[in-house]
Amino acid sequence: MEFRPCIDIHNGRVKQIVGSSLKDQGSYAEENFVAGQDAAYYASLYKKDGIRGGHIILLNPPGSEYYEATKAQAMGALFAYPGGMQVGGGITPSNAAQFLDAGASHVIVTSYVFKDGRIHYDNLDRLKKAVGRERLVLDLSCRRREGSYYIVTDRWQRFTQETVTLELLDSLSDYADEFLIHAVDVEGKASGIETELAGLLGSWGKLPVTYAGGIGSFEDLVTLRTYGQNRLNVTIGSALDLFGGRMAYQEVLKYIQDTAV
Repeated sequence: MEFRPCIDIHNGRVKQIVGSSLKDQGSYAEENFVAGQDAAYYASLYKKDGIRGGHIILLNPPGSEYYEATKAQAMGALFAYPGGMQVGGGITPSNAAQFLDAGASHVIVTSYVFKDGRIHYDNLDRLKKAVGRERLVLDLSCRRREGSYYIVTDRWQRFTQETVTLELLDSLSDYADEFLIHAVDVEGKASGIETELAGLLGSWGKLPVTYAGGIGSFEDLVTLRTYGQNRLNVTIGSALDLFGGRMAYQEVLKYIQDTAV
């Protein structure tokens, strides 16, 4: 298990939000924390501590009145830590290069691939050709419905017809270097992890997978390690003291280091 930090940017500010509350209409989100520092501050902190592979997420869509401010924050973070972080939010083959050139190690994609409720493999092929498999992360963030975990797009607002299964992970593994998966129903709530989802992801183990959502305590980290068979990387957002939570950032780093296999 590796710790993968996050920088979520909404309306031009670094924030932690309740994932299921996000709405494009009115640029609304229920906020857990709004940072006084900019995104570059957090990127510089992660660089100082040598933590790689975290993600920067732009939570405003292109066309939003806040998009340019949000993008500027993301670019500042990439400049502060070149090669150290991934970036996602509105990524397409036409704009991916500008984020990679700005310092992103990978681009993270959901909505361009999962359009109209299904996977568009032609779009996947375009992305793979544009950036290379080794620089592409597929975001399979999901919400539970009718006993399955359905992939959601458009900033977690729209359900697709695709569910997270071992077969899906296999079919997409030729296109991506890693997967990023938010358990959206518990994202930003620090109320415990989705153990069934963690168990499913942990049983696969063929590519790096980062799990995010619901971590609120060190007990939750133990639970994730158990259900994920020590194969999942972890993101902690609202529960981290950097974002107003109770879990000390330095203690999290020490826990991950002390339990490394």
